[in-house]
Amino acid sequence: MDGLKWTDADEIAFRLAETRPGVDPLTVRFTDLRDWVLELDGFEDDPAASCEGKLEAIQMAWLDYFRDGG
Repeated sequence: MDGLKWTDADEIAFRLAETRPGVDPLTVRFTDLRDWVLELDGFEDDPAASCEGKLEAIQMAWLDYFRDGG
């Protein structure tokens, strides 16, 4: 598998749910979310390619995992 990209919202969300259990995604600022994504193992996309729309997609996918109990 190639490295994670900003468009891999579901996989990124899954990994965030695993690495940050109990964190409500709706309480996370986009600046922190961006940093946390950049810290994920296997993330290889250009940091400058992030935007509000991509971060929101990640946040909403993460919220689904959070509401499902992880």
